[in-house]
Amino acid sequence: MIDTSPSLALVVLVVVLVGTGVYLLLERSLTRVVVGITLISHGVNVMFLIAGGRAGGPPLVGSVPPEEMSDPLPQAMVLTAIVITLGMTAFLLSMAYRSWQLNGHDEVQDDLEDRRVARRAALNEVPERSTDDPGTSLAEDAASARDETATADEHARRGHHRAALGADDGEALR
Repeated sequence: MIDTSPSLALVVLVVVLVGTGVYLLLERSLTRVVVGITLISHGVNVMFLIAGGRAGGPPLVGSVPPEEMSDPLPQAMVLTAIVITLGMTAFLLSMAYRSWQLNGHDEVQDDLEDRRVARRAALNEVPERSTDDPGTSLAEDAASARDETATADEHARRGHHRAALGADDGEALR
């Protein structure tokens, strides 16, 4: 019978990889997010291999008795996870590179709405739903929405002016 108890070193490795990956995932830099996703993926892959039990004989009929064979399912799942992680890493790296091309850095900035919500929460101002919803349709909201990446001249051409943008919206125009 094959011993299926996991090695303590491998369990600690999973905890360290996933914990470090989660910490990096919560950072603002897209490069750190890519490294975090990769570390989480490696941690989960090691966890799958731990779940498969200790190594046994090859899972080929006739080579060893069935009770001594290793389980091929965790190995197949890890190979699939590696391919998925490769695709996700390539996508995230392309996003980080594009951000670097446009901004000169890969740091994700705060969303303006997030700042408004945080400011209201700090001041204990929780608006009622009736005052929070202007009652406009989705088409009207889309027509009045502005592009945060647009310059001040483009905003003026569209009919937006600084007074209508809000207190901290002017930061996006600089």
